[in-house]
Amino acid sequence: MAFDGVGWLAAIIIGGIAGWLAGRFMGTGTSLIMNIILGIVGAIVASLLLGVFGISFGGWIGYLIAGFVGACIIIAIGRAVSRR
Repeated sequence: MAFDGVGWLAAIIIGGIAGWLAGRFMGTGTSLIMNIILGIVGAIVASLLLGVFGISFGGWIGYLIAGFVGACIIIAIGRAVSRR
């Protein structure tokens, strides 16, 4: 996944914000490092899933939205797996 105009440092910062927002929205108590990981991986997952439908986000705001949506998806999957 290309970061579409967002550098590595900015991707980490935006990923951390997206992960933190998703953690607050989904009610998790994860650490800052986990928030960054959730946000970055979430952005990758959301970009891949939305790309299937022809939806593409670019820039800072797009990466934040994709990270938030993807992190929420990852949190939901993690909860579903851990409850079994």
